[in-house]
Amino acid sequence: MQIRSKSLPRSCSLRRGIQSLVAPAESRTHPLLVFCAVVLLALFAILEIDLHTAQLQAIGLLGHGTGIDPVFLSP
Repeated sequence: MQIRSKSLPRSCSLRRGIQSLVAPAESRTHPLLVFCAVVLLALFAILEIDLHTAQLQAIGLLGHGTGIDPVFLSP
């Protein structure tokens, strides 16, 4: 006689419940769409930081133009 664990059916039903709240079965998101959204968000963040570099330096969130030591720039 096998003893069945009661936690396994509960965890499966809990997982199904969470998945139904997070992403319904009809609306699956394609992984390429998620990748494109992340890349576009990163590019937007880079552009915004570049656009507002002076203001960010003024409040101390960016370094004050320390840059790279010229010794390491060219042979």
